[in-house]
Amino acid sequence: MDIHKTDSFYSLKPSGNELSSGEEGFKLFFDAFLKNNTNFKNVNLILDFSELINIDLNKILLFSQLSEKHRNNNKSFVIVCEGIEFDKIPDEIVAVPTFKEAEDIIEIEDIERDLGF
Repeated sequence: MDIHKTDSFYSLKPSGNELSSGEEGFKLFFDAFLKNNTNFKNVNLILDFSELINIDLNKILLFSQLSEKHRNNNKSFVIVCEGIEFDKIPDEIVAVPTFKEAEDIIEIEDIERDLGF
């Protein structure tokens, strides 16, 4: 897992075997995320799956409870993925097709929190 920190968020991205091993690679990423999730509970997060070819809705749904907990902690949780039907993603998960859109979502949500929404 590659971790990149900015002033406003952390981005996490599959790397190495997580990218090249298909289903097993995604499982490696998911397990590593679960193991380290407490390190990210107080920061805005972007999970960047833009380089994964076989990402599907069922894999995105695995993050549903984690996303909801994160958002209940007043932090953003955004997933970047391509090639899925975004209208089938439940409201508990924010997913966008590009990294730039994920950055924009975090900026908007930070402003909303600052204004008390």
